[in-house]
Amino acid sequence: MNFKTFVGALIMAASAMGTAWAQSWPSKPISLIVPYPAGGPSDFFARKLQPEASARLGQTMVIENVGGAGGSIGLARVVNAPADGYMLALGSPMELVLAPMAIQGVKYKAEDFTLVAQFANTTTILAVRNSLNVKNLDELLALARKKSGNPLSYGSVGPGSLYHLIGERFSQLTKVEMLHVPYKGIAPLLTDLMGGQIDMAFLPMAGSIPQTIMDGKIQGLAVTAKAPHPLFKQFPAMATMKGLESMEFNIWSGVQVHKSTPENVINTLNKAFYAAAEIPETRKAFEASGNVVISARSPAELAKIYHAEIELYRGIARSINLQPQ
Repeated sequence: MNFKTFVGALIMAASAMGTAWAQSWPSKPISLIVPYPAGGPSDFFARKLQPEASARLGQTMVIENVGGAGGSIGLARVVNAPADGYMLALGSPMELVLAPMAIQGVKYKAEDFTLVAQFANTTTILAVRNSLNVKNLDELLALARKKSGNPLSYGSVGPGSLYHLIGERFSQLTKVEMLHVPYKGIAPLLTDLMGGQIDMAFLPMAGSIPQTIMDGKIQGLAVTAKAPHPLFKQFPAMATMKGLESMEFNIWSGVQVHKSTPENVINTLNKAFYAAAEIPETRKAFEASGNVVISARSPAELAKIYHAEIELYRGIARSINLQPQ
């Protein structure tokens, strides 16, 4: 056998092995990393999607809650794992784009991931503790200006998170000083807001947040959008207010893998997660919690969308001069 024939045989053997591997994937349990503690919106999405996605893939899917550092600890797990599709992340622009810009210790960048599925989009709402005794934005700003030297506090899921950026942008536009209090996730943040340990927070209209507002456990004031939220038409849209026109912020959730994950694996995951999101019960649960369900998109379409989102959120970070801490 000459050298060219030998090389050709090797290529054919490798191709056959690759095809066999592709057909057998997945052959073991899959980990879905939620980069926040249990009980928050990301965890809500994961637990709604997991049963059907697991059934479609024919393998157990284990949800792992890995909170801390604005979600970056969980995302780092995925970057540092083998790029074989057995470790996924349920993330958003906060962990993917903003955390690397805001936290010095984060070594990954948004381009280290491939977006497999993007299934829900929502806005945020400014909510305050009930004991603050304010019913609208004007009352909040009047109170904040009286407390010069003793600023009101606002919570976020960590430096560089979208909720942190929104808070800083709000402070910048209203010229009101605010104290940032970081948390490992929405669940502990919400507990402290209901308990009066912090004064306010910009919260995603997802998961348990809408019901918490409906139950009167916290007071909603306004949404970061150009129109009121369908579930809460009584709360005005900030982006329609004079001086707050740039207070329009939306956030999406999706599933990511390491950028080097094989194409066939990405395609399989794409179909499984979109099938899970289209189950009527799942779709209804997403919409009831304040989300807009995003229709299925191919990996190629998602790649273009993801690139545009990276540029968008980096622009937001630059607008408030976000510096790594």
